[in-house]
Amino acid sequence: MKLSGQRKLNQRIGRKLWIAGALALGVLAGCDTFDPKADGALDGFTAEQIFQRGEAELNRGQEDDAAFYFGEIERLYPYSEWAKRALIMQAFSYHRDQDYPNSRSAAQRYLDFYPAEEDAAYAQYLLALSYYDQIDAIGRDQGLTFQALQALRAVIERYPDSEYAQASILKFDLAFDHLAAKEMEIGRYYLKRNHFAAAANRFRVVVEDFQTTSHTPEALHRLVETYLSLGLTDEAQTAGAILGYNYQSTEWYQDSFALLTGQGLEMRSVGDNWLSAIYRQVVRGEWL
Repeated sequence: MKLSGQRKLNQRIGRKLWIAGALALGVLAGCDTFDPKADGALDGFTAEQIFQRGEAELNRGQEDDAAFYFGEIERLYPYSEWAKRALIMQAFSYHRDQDYPNSRSAAQRYLDFYPAEEDAAYAQYLLALSYYDQIDAIGRDQGLTFQALQALRAVIERYPDSEYAQASILKFDLAFDHLAAKEMEIGRYYLKRNHFAAAANRFRVVVEDFQTTSHTPEALHRLVETYLSLGLTDEAQTAGAILGYNYQSTEWYQDSFALLTGQGLEMRSVGDNWLSAIYRQVVRGEWL
């Protein structure tokens, strides 16, 4: 099948660009004594040539070197279209190199300089990832998790129609779940040491503030345990009632049922306490 005239033209242009890029890489890397990081070393090269070198370093897995070349474009050609493209690529390169502070800095500069550009959504997403990708262990400082949540929320609210919004929603839910996991970890720590009041406070935080996470059924069961240990049977029965209403198929419901019935108690809302208020909301369908 013969190619159309336009397609032939596109192929010729593409080949010329490929040859130009290869020549640029040869010029930049062909001399053993050439030091691209020396003062003024790249002053004679075009923005496009430097950009192509940055892309080549990315392809080689040299993210730090790629970020350097993209940064040089920003320095040498600060008001060019290439500088705009290079800045978002610099943020990406640093992120892939796990240099999160520099990735965040480049992404923030992009947002400051080009807030209305199409790649602004991606810059905000990279900024969020610079926090999110450091959330690796429950025991880590939770300040990163809070910052990730704020940055992910910015993607969701400012760029709801972007391709990054859905991914940000999923990561937001996971980060939110992570915070609940931290509260549960601390609560269990107190519970094992018979610090029941302190444990109950942590489990209460999960039930009140992290209702949509996967940790809520266990938190309710732990409240049954702690309140029984404290002799607060009304609260224990009401926590069991919420478990029975929403999470009857879980192992936590079975464990709480055994605990309560073993002491001649029921899984029902009793008294007027913070859990009974939540139970009323559950019955009305306002909290699930």
